[in-house]
Amino acid sequence: MRTQGPGGQEAAAGTRRPAPGTRPTSRDVARAAQVSQAAVSLVLGDKWRGRVAEATAERVRAAARDLGYRPNAAARTLRLGRTRTALLVVPVLSSDFFAGVHAGAARVAAEHGFGVVLYPFDTVSEEAPDPFASARAALDGVIASSMTPDAVAAIRGDALPLVMLDSDPAAEPGAAVVNVDVADGLRQVAAHLLALGHRRVLHLGADVDSWTFRVRARALAEALGSSVERPGRVVAPLRVDAARATAEDVLARPADRRPTAVVCDSDLLAAGVLKAARRLGLRVPEDLSVTGFDDLSLATAVDPELTTVRLPAEEVGAQGMRALLALLDGERFPPVNLPVALVPRGSTGTAPGV
Repeated sequence: MRTQGPGGQEAAAGTRRPAPGTRPTSRDVARAAQVSQAAVSLVLGDKWRGRVAEATAERVRAAARDLGYRPNAAARTLRLGRTRTALLVVPVLSSDFFAGVHAGAARVAAEHGFGVVLYPFDTVSEEAPDPFASARAALDGVIASSMTPDAVAAIRGDALPLVMLDSDPAAEPGAAVVNVDVADGLRQVAAHLLALGHRRVLHLGADVDSWTFRVRARALAEALGSSVERPGRVVAPLRVDAARATAEDVLARPADRRPTAVVCDSDLLAAGVLKAARRLGLRVPEDLSVTGFDDLSLATAVDPELTTVRLPAEEVGAQGMRALLALLDGERFPPVNLPVALVPRGSTGTAPGV
């Protein structure tokens, strides 16, 4: 029996297995699956869709599993001119959100025979250092989260494909962009607090000059609009102690002048506000409602548990890796804006006097 492979190629059928002690080859897989070697290459390289029938692709995968076949990564690298390695650059790993981003990227990378090198950078620094100045040729592309274009350029040079996460879609022409809908997250927070009767709402922003935090500030201001009596905004570094000190100054005001709700740019900042409220003898949520952003593990470790916005961290990383794979294949990857969800918990309640 002979079967047709891609492009009309024929492959001799057979189920002959490799000799004992020898490593199975793509030819052995082709024989076992009764397809051509070209079909094996397409299926195991994940390029079979539209070129090989789904049933045939499954037969090839089953044959490869049965034979214990593993592609020769070194030979593939030489043939394709790729190292099958991506660099994932994220802010310092002080947040389990970025651990989730890495997990999602690594999962998709492994499915396609790629590795992921993780590089955390310090968001406080003006410029991210280049950790691979002498090894840029060992990378196929860069996935960068929450970085300025200048900082990214210092790392990727001009040659590597780039995927931006949580970044301005217009900042880096030619890059693929994967974002979460942070603006909608703040709109959900505003609607939640307004429905609870809050009219004195303070925004505690992160003291970080980045696109994502500018979007959050603008979205919250627009969502609250004229519905609030005295909207205000203060900023603090992304640390619990800094947020506590900043919040204490505001919450120490007389009752008729202090906010009844504080919207924070992160769960870390919100934890600082909870500490400030406790030090000043304010009850949460009876006297003060507090919201966070990110839904970190911290959000359920504090008391009361934190109302916050949940971000799909693993999906951000997974989509980022899919975008990079598309760029490497010469394909366009449309911008992605992943949905977020408000998670109401015990830190928010009806405004005092309502």
